[in-house]
Amino acid sequence: MSRPSRSTPDAPRFSRRAAIATSAAGLSALVLAACSPQEEALAEQANAGGDTGYIAGDGSVTEYSEAERSEPVSFSGTLFDGTTVDAEGLRGKPALLNFWYAGCAPCRKEAPDLVEMAHEHDGDIAFYGVNVRDERATAEAFERTFEIPYPSFEDRDGGVLLALSEFVPPQAVPTTIILDAEGRVASRVLGIAEPSILKALLDDVVDA
Repeated sequence: MSRPSRSTPDAPRFSRRAAIATSAAGLSALVLAACSPQEEALAEQANAGGDTGYIAGDGSVTEYSEAERSEPVSFSGTLFDGTTVDAEGLRGKPALLNFWYAGCAPCRKEAPDLVEMAHEHDGDIAFYGVNVRDERATAEAFERTFEIPYPSFEDRDGGVLLALSEFVPPQAVPTTIILDAEGRVASRVLGIAEPSILKALLDDVVDA
């Protein structure tokens, strides 16, 4: 498992638990798993050309210890309902940001798990999607299909993605980052967030 490049001199260490769990999870099989007819119809509506431009993440998990975390992140964006949200407003409790778009097959695959985690941590962790491609109608169709309980940023201009580019590679969708209560990146998953790993990462920031 390779370490992500960092602008700071000290590269983050991978936790033993996450590294072992990731290698054993066989996440690449999930990316190739068949979608339901309903999900396939949504994919066709969202992206008639298929997953063009999609770069598969390898499912690698990076955890940053307290000492290794960067300064609090800074970004501002607009949700599909027109509400403006910035990073400073999220501080005070942990937050999860999931980068997605409706035509991304792995995004559809992991959506039910994210929904489950959002309900489990309702009130403890702020969940947000960051949609990097879709018009509002397409994004809302996805959200209705999977009963997504949390809002998403409309980020076709790449503003949120660019602000977090140290942690989110361009076009590597899905990517999930978890911020601690101070707004610092505590962990990152490139690719599908395997449920048991995601649960452990979320529990860690809640218990901190």
